[in-house]
Amino acid sequence: MQSLSGLQFADRKDLIAHSGYGESSLRAWWGDREGNGHPPARTIDGVMHWDLAVWSEWFTQVTRQGPRDLGRIDRSGDPDEELPPVKQARVLGVDTSRITAYRKNPPPGWPEPVRVEKLPTRDREYRTRRQLWEFADGEGSRFGTAGGRPAGPDPKVRAAKEAQPDPRVVAAHEALAVRPGWKAGELALALAEQHGGSVPVWRRAVTAARKQTR
Repeated sequence: MQSLSGLQFADRKDLIAHSGYGESSLRAWWGDREGNGHPPARTIDGVMHWDLAVWSEWFTQVTRQGPRDLGRIDRSGDPDEELPPVKQARVLGVDTSRITAYRKNPPPGWPEPVRVEKLPTRDREYRTRRQLWEFADGEGSRFGTAGGRPAGPDPKVRAAKEAQPDPRVVAAHEALAVRPGWKAGELALALAEQHGGSVPVWRRAVTAARKQTR
């Protein structure tokens, strides 16, 4: 746990101890942050941390029990038909990007593909309607609940996110302090290798950090 300006910041291990949930669940929430409003991270000593008060409020919302609304699930069609990601999204009533995110950070109960098609640049995973229906109906997935899959971020969480500095810009500030003579492209490449993400995104963060120091 880190304390900055009177605020407590927790890394993922701290959040596991604080919440009682395992690492896989926390990684799945973080991977689906665009859909569930997960609070932003702040990099401290090269490790992602979260404002504990903001995260705890968000966590309470996410895990609260509530009535399940599965009305958007498409129950029509052959239960055993093997579906590509686009059609999987249609069955569940979500955007295709959600299915793509599930591949790297699967939520609890997400089924293994029944078939994988090898493509030149990627693999395409197929699942049956039956698998998708069972996933949506499973209590572990919390699919269709206001807490488990909110339509958007909580207004308080959104406000906190806007008030906090971009963690990439913060990391770029720290890197510039250590390597002031590096070009933006060189620094962006080093940051991408250290923290992950694309070089163009980090280059914009470096540019923003330099503007703030002028």
